Amino acid sequence: MSSLSWAIEDRDGCVIVAVRGRLDLRGAPGLRTALLKCLAEQPRALLVDLAGMSLGDETSPALFTAVTRLATDWPGTPVLLCAPQPDVSRLLSRGRFGTLQVRAEVGEAVLEVCATGAVPPVIRDQLLPAAGAARHARDLAAEACVRWGVPHLVGPASVVATELVSNAVEHAGTMITLQFLHRPRHLHVVVRDGSPAMPVPAVSDTNEGRGLLLVESLAVHWGALPARDGKVVWATLAI
Repeated sequence: MSSLSWAIEDRDGCVIVAVRGRLDLRGAPGLRTALLKCLAEQPRALLVDLAGMSLGDETSPALFTAVTRLATDWPGTPVLLCAPQPDVSRLLSRGRFGTLQVRAEVGEAVLEVCATGAVPPVIRDQLLPAAGAARHARDLAAEACVRWGVPHLVGPASVVATELVSNAVEHAGTMITLQFLHRPRHLHVVVRDGSPAMPVPAVSDTNEGRGLLLVESLAVHWGALPARDGKVVWATLAI
């Protein structure tokens, strides 16, 4: 059984995950899942407090690289590693795990995040798991694209939103949150539902999962993250 544990708090729009104990290959998957669930909440930044964490082996920090890469695709949330112990800091500084952002302490990181950048424009709505949800998703996609001056994305955004919402209606059967985020280079289509089951693209001649193949053909990236009360499925369209 892993000796690793963590505590989560919100501060000024940031999520802080304080990790305690020894990080090893046994405890890494659980921490990775916890960090992904935090990213699904779309905080201003994800701060990982490493002050109380030691390493059980030298390969475990690769989980921070994986989480950072996922965060870059969506939701674009910066991941900052804070206050690592000297041996951990030396290992991270060697560049073995790619470019990871390290800060000396949590308070400094929070101030840095609060001083930089505005929150991207968002259009969000709650949908019932009913037949009319897909039609409403198309209407909201068109509204978002026209409002943000990207009318050429009305078609692909409508298709992506329709497919993701239809999947949520069929497979989750819970309340659905549909969200559009506008960033300088990308439009994000995000659907959240109450089912933890991850979406699976089609791998045979059946119709099951074919909508996700259509999403994949239109988006530059798409994926799914576990959330605290279900999952988030997202797709990124290039502006």
